Amino acid sequence: MEQKPSKAAATDDPALVAAFEARIAAGESIEPKDWMPDRYRRQLTRMMSQHAHSEIVGMLPEGNWITRAPSLRRKMCLIAKVQDEAGHGLYIYCGTETLGTDRQTLVEQLLDGTAKYSSIFNYPTLTWADIGCIGWLVDGAAIVNQTVLAKASYGPYARAMIRICKEENFHKRQGYEIVATLATGTPAQKAMVQDALNRWWWPSLMMFGPSDKDSPNSAELLKWRVKRKTNDELRQRFVNLTVPQAQAVGLTFPDPDLKYDEASEDWKFGAIDWDEFFEVIKGNGPCNQDRIAARRKAHDEGQWVREASAAYAEKNAARSTEAA
Repeated sequence: MEQKPSKAAATDDPALVAAFEARIAAGESIEPKDWMPDRYRRQLTRMMSQHAHSEIVGMLPEGNWITRAPSLRRKMCLIAKVQDEAGHGLYIYCGTETLGTDRQTLVEQLLDGTAKYSSIFNYPTLTWADIGCIGWLVDGAAIVNQTVLAKASYGPYARAMIRICKEENFHKRQGYEIVATLATGTPAQKAMVQDALNRWWWPSLMMFGPSDKDSPNSAELLKWRVKRKTNDELRQRFVNLTVPQAQAVGLTFPDPDLKYDEASEDWKFGAIDWDEFFEVIKGNGPCNQDRIAARRKAHDEGQWVREASAAYAEKNAARSTEAA
């Protein structure tokens, strides 16, 4: 159950706010038992729960390919990756609980459609090359974002990112290896991975969120140093890192406006279709309904496990009481 804000948090006493903001400005880490403005707590809960949900929903498009991976090695790698993502979700759910919202509440919000997760996971995985592009692009974009979050002002979230980023780096390498193998393979294999890149490129750029001028939360998160860079800054860094990687294996991007600017040393890219992004966020993406239906099914089918675990815990607690 969600924890109610304390009286101090609810009133946001100016002296407490000033002391809090001074700590933020000094680069101090905010810990769970520290006083924090209610708005800071709520923004973090929203952001962290969305991240945790994304890790869990992100298991679905890749998990569907475990049995169809082209070799035993690929199967083992993909199983390990999906398992990592489950662990990441649990890790961040635990971090969100330190803010006063338990995991059951967060899961209910995901299942009833009131919580969001990354728009990227509402696109289908049509071929094995899609799995490579997810590792290379989606996890690559996540790393760009999460390495900055490892310096977030909220201690539990920042520490979680350090471990998660180490594992995400392996995921990206796995994806890029798949992409490079296909790109240097037969003409049919190269065509397959080029098609996957064409479909995943623009949704990957959308992962960083709306342009800074249209982002409703960025200013506040930057002020509190939860975020250290804007959406557009992170997106540009991702493009700068990714374009040379594609060029190295002979792939091209579905963007006729992509070009290198020597003055800024940035790769300039074309306009993003934000109408598509907001439609997916609203629930109208290719796989929105399928993803939530799959999570609801898994939740319902796991009910007996939760009940058995609760009964076992109660039994152990009763035995401990009797022994005492």
